[in-house]
Amino acid sequence: MKRPREVVLDWVAAFNKADVEALSNLYAEDSVNHQVMWEPLAGRAAISAMFQREFARANMTCLVEQILEDGDWAILEWRDPLGLRGCGFFQIEHGLIRFQRGYWDQLSFQKQQGLDS
Repeated sequence: MKRPREVVLDWVAAFNKADVEALSNLYAEDSVNHQVMWEPLAGRAAISAMFQREFARANMTCLVEQILEDGDWAILEWRDPLGLRGCGFFQIEHGLIRFQRGYWDQLSFQKQQGLDS
């Protein structure tokens, strides 16, 4: 069974390839993803749809600053090549993401990507 840190490293690799299927397969069927500027998404299908939508509208890259692990949790501090920074908290159960919460500045992201707010 993979440790939380290893699952998050797999998540980063899939994210950087914009591989929605590989990302989706890292989540438990009944997982929750809560990016704090949006309402929480419940279930692998909703999370997959969010990744599909976001990769279609923006060029995103996650560069790992550090990953901390505590029990079944891994905390990812990240940046992107344009200077955006954020962090994510991942609860891992049985090698799958059960819960994820992300913190990043949506307005800065939209400005960097040339997106409407």
